[in-house]
Amino acid sequence: MIEFLAQATTAPAGGADSSAYNMLHVWGPLIFICLMMYVVLLLPKRRQDKQRKQMLNEMKRGDEVQTIGGIIGKVVDPREDRVLVKVDESSNTKIWFSRSAIASVTAEDAKDAKAAATTK
Repeated sequence: MIEFLAQATTAPAGGADSSAYNMLHVWGPLIFICLMMYVVLLLPKRRQDKQRKQMLNEMKRGDEVQTIGGIIGKVVDPREDRVLVKVDESSNTKIWFSRSAIASVTAEDAKDAKAAATTK
């Protein structure tokens, strides 16, 4: 039994090659897990952020928007840092929102195309 323990604690006859193999054996799964987390979690988030930025940059006058608070209206004056949205046609109520408060944009021409497709 003592001989078995002594054999288990002795260094293998490979020297530097076996220590490199042991490091890869220990760190390999951790590196693989980090790489998988990057692919599964971070890449879709980056893609989503890029789409949102593009959506906000393409926003123009007449587009229908919905804010993160649920307010729906039409864009009257899109500026670099804020957007003027008309929320009530009858009383001509307009509210300024920061661009980051816009949750979704429905382009006016896309809305017209969707309406035309439903009437066919």
